[in-house]
Amino acid sequence: MTVNELIDQAQALTAAALEAVAQASTSDDLENVRIRYLGKQGGVSLLMKSMGQLPEADRRSFGQVVNAAKKQVQDAWDARRASLGAGAAPRPKNQIDVTLPGIRREVGRHHPLMQTMEEVKSVLRGMGFRYDDYTEVEDEKYNFDYLNTPSWHTSRDSHDSFYTEQGHVLRTHTSAFQVRAMQAIGKPPIRAMTSGRCYRRDEIDATHFPIFHQLDVIAIDRDICFADLKYTLYRMLTTLLGADIKLRFRPSYFPFTTPSAEVDVYYRGRWMELLGSGMMRPEVLRNGGLDPAEWRGFAFGMGIERITMARLNITDIRLLYDNEAAFLKQF
Repeated sequence: MTVNELIDQAQALTAAALEAVAQASTSDDLENVRIRYLGKQGGVSLLMKSMGQLPEADRRSFGQVVNAAKKQVQDAWDARRASLGAGAAPRPKNQIDVTLPGIRREVGRHHPLMQTMEEVKSVLRGMGFRYDDYTEVEDEKYNFDYLNTPSWHTSRDSHDSFYTEQGHVLRTHTSAFQVRAMQAIGKPPIRAMTSGRCYRRDEIDATHFPIFHQLDVIAIDRDICFADLKYTLYRMLTTLLGADIKLRFRPSYFPFTTPSAEVDVYYRGRWMELLGSGMMRPEVLRNGGLDPAEWRGFAFGMGIERITMARLNITDIRLLYDNEAAFLKQF
């Protein structure tokens, strides 16, 4: 488009704008005219943007035409506004109009996994357990060796666990905190817990994901026994899931506890495997700097995804990691 054609377009736009200003009968009509011709996406602004199509030699003359058109329309608009009694100058863009109807803002909320985790931590704090965060990148000795896991155990293979180039392991369970907690706290009684992400090389499906969350608990004192473990689990789970649940302990094996038990809960009409537990092995206590002849303790670890899915009727673990807003708003 030539400069003369653009100038003709500017003159026609100016005439149309002046006619619209003259025809405006209310301040709302006048504001619409301002937006249509003088706003950021208005006709005059678009004309100014079209200047880039012109050769350098024609831009100055066309710019003068557009500026004159803008001033002419603005002057006419100001005069018409005054005649309509619109009052003071236009409201600044950043000023809040308190006469506008209220708009309810969406309130942020915890992810379902974090909701469950915080509830579990709250219940255990009420039972006297302290909470501390521990590192996710662990030394093998804390993740495996100190927990009585032999060097030939398959869980230490690279096809089961993630290792860094420096030889550290991404913790495969929060049980890695046990010896660190004993070393940090010192002399019992000890009632400690931690929670967070763990990592294993699992194939992704409806019930498995390579990243998952666990909560681990230990209690150490002179006279602790398996009955104390059962009582703690019962109190915690009835608070979380309801007083009518039933627990089932099945003999199991873990390198760092003996005797050991898998714990199932009868919840919503079916048995659900929930956690592993047991009495701490003497080797683990000794690695934590405690004499197993004097001290005893129990430990248990629980998957947060599993209990979250049970409580919220979620059937696919992948939904917890997709971060779909429509799904998360349900909780």
